[in-house]
Amino acid sequence: MASRSHRLRQDDKRYVWHPFTQMADWLHERHPIIERGEGSVLIDVDGRRYLDGVSSLWVTVHGHRKQAIDRAIRAQLGKVAHTSFLGLSHPLAIELAKALVRITPDGLAKVFYSDNGSTAVEIALKMAFQYWQQRGGAFARKTRFIALEEAYHGDTVGAVSVGGIDLFHQLYRPLLFPIRRIPSPYRAPWNRRRRLDALARLESMLSRHHDQVAGLVMEPLIQGAAGMLPAPSGFLKAVRSLCSQYNVLLILDEVATGFGRTGTMFACEQEGVAPDLLCLAKGLTGGYLPLAATLTTQQIFDGFCAPYGEKKAFFHGHSYTANPLACAAALASLQCFRREQTLKRLQPKIALLRRELESLRLLAHVGDIRQVGFMVGIELMEDPKRGKAYPYEAKMGIRTILEARRRGLIIRPLGNVIVLMPPLSISSKDLIRMVRIVGDAIRVATE
Repeated sequence: MASRSHRLRQDDKRYVWHPFTQMADWLHERHPIIERGEGSVLIDVDGRRYLDGVSSLWVTVHGHRKQAIDRAIRAQLGKVAHTSFLGLSHPLAIELAKALVRITPDGLAKVFYSDNGSTAVEIALKMAFQYWQQRGGAFARKTRFIALEEAYHGDTVGAVSVGGIDLFHQLYRPLLFPIRRIPSPYRAPWNRRRRLDALARLESMLSRHHDQVAGLVMEPLIQGAAGMLPAPSGFLKAVRSLCSQYNVLLILDEVATGFGRTGTMFACEQEGVAPDLLCLAKGLTGGYLPLAATLTTQQIFDGFCAPYGEKKAFFHGHSYTANPLACAAALASLQCFRREQTLKRLQPKIALLRRELESLRLLAHVGDIRQVGFMVGIELMEDPKRGKAYPYEAKMGIRTILEARRRGLIIRPLGNVIVLMPPLSISSKDLIRMVRIVGDAIRVATE
């Protein structure tokens, strides 16, 4: 008689299509089927335990089965699981909006809820576009957006339009709206010259075309899906200054960087930058339920307030907008940040992670290690001294994460970049173990 895990694995291969997964390989792989979680550990149906080295795709903040969040969701279940947010409201959405406005940069005043990072960005793009259209006159010419090369902002059509990673986005170009794009200074190793070149290109573009540009969208401090590429110091602040100078709305995508991932609650805090629109998701609920938020200024909000007959409402929404269960989880997560001093307690772990990663630099096929807070990219190269990358077909990233899995660690690669992004709550002991497993996995995979 087949075991439960065997039956589940067979049914998965027969019925399921997984995201960002080459299914031809998947069909021949013996993959874990995760059933439970405890703190920083995931447990599969066979009872095998794995460290969650990527926070279940960058979302888990306080660990799995966080009692405070569990209690908040159970309490809300005793009231109602969902009500529409179209023309209605509920207490938790109001409380959460107030809390988000208080902890985000000054000037952000209104919260528009949605379901995930892609929709948060899509909403910001539509808000920016519609805002200028409703200003009218010469402002109605502001219909274009500026984005960076190597950007990733999600997988819906608008979010893909401002994305710049050919592997993910090139095939869909005929579906997308045109973008003005500047070179990304988020490189490794990056330097002052690269920052100045990107800023010079941006200023030149804005000086010539600002009357056509509705907004600029970017990831602050680090480009995640591009391979954990950190920005040069001061770049974000300089972009904010140029956007203000040329009357262009700055949209910051903090879907990946928000809620402590870079060491501060939001990455933009580190350069004292306040955007015109801020996109949040992933860690918003502590990793429990889908919820996203797009925050914006009073000025932009006021541009949508008009007599009914002018039809200036923002005609956008989702069935599960501001789901009460998700809002309960988000409020409980924010309370955990305050009560447990999560960000303060994170700082020594960031330093410990940096020290532990140094040992990996000695490995023959580690070309670069990039870290911003608790976001890490370890780039594998065939010949680092010559700058020779592994060919895509070598699947070196995949081979490495499979070796890590055999040793009790779940991580995912971005091409040949190994990503580490553990829960903020991970213990120092497990943090050290995670890095050492990665080192062993790299050694075996690259032999």
